[in-house]
Amino acid sequence: MERIIRTALELGFGYAPVALALFLSYRILNIADLATDGCFVLGAAVSVRLAAAGHPYLGIIFAIPAGLAVGCLSAELQTRFGIPSILSGIIVNTALYSVNLMVMGWRSNINLIKEDSVFSLFSDFLESGLSDLILLALVPLLIAVCLLPFLSTRLGLAIRATGDNPVMVRASSIDTAGAIRTGLMLSSSMTALSGAAIGQYQKTADINSGAGVVVIGLACLIIGETVLGKRNVRRSIFSAILGSVIYRFIYAFVFYTQLVPVQCLKLLTSAIVAAAIAVPYLREQRATSHPNRKEEKADA
Repeated sequence: MERIIRTALELGFGYAPVALALFLSYRILNIADLATDGCFVLGAAVSVRLAAAGHPYLGIIFAIPAGLAVGCLSAELQTRFGIPSILSGIIVNTALYSVNLMVMGWRSNINLIKEDSVFSLFSDFLESGLSDLILLALVPLLIAVCLLPFLSTRLGLAIRATGDNPVMVRASSIDTAGAIRTGLMLSSSMTALSGAAIGQYQKTADINSGAGVVVIGLACLIIGETVLGKRNVRRSIFSAILGSVIYRFIYAFVFYTQLVPVQCLKLLTSAIVAAAIAVPYLREQRATSHPNRKEEKADA
């Protein structure tokens, strides 16, 4: 049981940067970045491939510019060529399938069974059974500490304003294309960093390991917002991390108790995301239609 709890915590922190990335792209910029799945695999592929060559630390570092390139490409398709965000995400995600295969040496998976990872090196340095948890927890916490003040800078405020009202921002002579590009680049770099950490944690990178990551990230984001709320940026950032941990505990609980077949867990995740997005809309519709009913009764 202790091992299950620790694994849930480790995976929760490991996938938390994806929830933070979706907070930036989906909540702040109001862009559904469907390139998340492929970008996650790209980060894992770069990380594991370099770790297999004997450079585990470089694997983590070089995953970040790989993610930046993905975000830049997706933003250029949207801002320069006028492709809608959903279509640009599909295009980039499709292209990344071939790119990821290329990075992995045209193989569907690579592993680190006989090679060191940052986790094995860190465990030798720390000599603690919690070394993996500490290292995985540091990644999203450092991202949160850096992201919070960034969103209060002039560029960060421009990104937030672009997501709220791009027409007004454009009328104020603010470069909306630059704001979108910066936001998506940061978002994709966080996703790739998560893939890099998970790849070395699991000592493998698979071409299909990113399937459904965007839905899982949205589920983590929504679960966290349900628990902590989204009254301000600070609370929203840490709710994304908390939501990722809670989601992994739900996953571990389902796996341990076998209340729901593990094969149906992604179906359950999709249902959670759909319900969490639909409920506020249905409440708003009910609230707007309620006064009309009162008026109809008064007229009668």
